Amino acid sequence: MFETRTFRVHALHDGCDHAHGVDAETFEEAAVAFMEAWHPEVDSYGQAAIVVRDVETGVEHCFRVDFESGETSACQ
Repeated sequence: MFETRTFRVHALHDGCDHAHGVDAETFEEAAVAFMEAWHPEVDSYGQAAIVVRDVETGVEHCFRVDFESGETSACQ
């Protein structure tokens, strides 16, 4: 099982100045939690590009999150 950690999360088009703190076990969970709490603008497919950075390690991932299903995939 994963350990809860703190992430800084923001929509790709907003930049890191608009990041919010999210506590989650995984990068993917943090991306979905951000979508649910802050409702970033979505594209015509109902998706948003979300950047998630682990506060402790600095590791960063970008995900495309589907607002309806909560499914995530890596940004391309």
